[in-house]
Amino acid sequence: MSTYLLVHGAWHSGESWQRVVPLLTMAGHRVLAPSLTGHGDRAHLLGPDVGLDTHVEDIVRLITDEDLTDVVLVGHSYAGLVISSVANQLPDRIAHLVHVDAMIPADGENAIDVVPMTRFLIDQAARTGTPWRIPPLPEMPSAGLFGVTDPADLAWLRTLLSDESVLCFQQPVRLGNPAAARIARTYIRCTAGAPPGVRPLPEVQPNGTPAQVWELPTGHDCMITMPVELSELLLKLA
Repeated sequence: MSTYLLVHGAWHSGESWQRVVPLLTMAGHRVLAPSLTGHGDRAHLLGPDVGLDTHVEDIVRLITDEDLTDVVLVGHSYAGLVISSVANQLPDRIAHLVHVDAMIPADGENAIDVVPMTRFLIDQAARTGTPWRIPPLPEMPSAGLFGVTDPADLAWLRTLLSDESVLCFQQPVRLGNPAAARIARTYIRCTAGAPPGVRPLPEVQPNGTPAQVWELPTGHDCMITMPVELSELLLKLA
């Protein structure tokens, strides 16, 4: 049995993994999919002081409180920053890092460095009465909402989304722990409708081995649009 810890991206909640959790559980594994501070059942906790450091502490505390070891730590989108920092703090508890269409930062970088479009969102928020909060991205005519286009899925996804604090995108990751560099990593890229300017995935892992890159022919929220295929990939890492 492996322990999978699934971390959602910006604006989402732990419920976004709802279709993946039972597939991993039925295969005999322990699965946790918490909502980060300010999201899901913790949406009422959102405030200007909630940032990347808050979310890193959410996951660090969960791992230590539950005494989790050999964790397959999965981060979607913005959570690539979260899981990178968590691994830096708790390398001995992480068996594998999985970036699912996720940000892959260098030490000292924040979301703005990795995805420059984030600066535009912050500037837009600054013109409102609540400059510290950023609403979810709007639905696009052809790409849907985070790559979700099915009407029933769209209706469900809208119920999961909530605002994000600007500080989440401004605070930098803290890396550099040599023990964390030894953790094996897998990168899962969603190939449908990828926005321009996205960084190419690393060709080499920090541990010096060739990068393991898998692709899913779907939009950004693959846990909603291709949960079976995503679960099959994750199960290869058990």
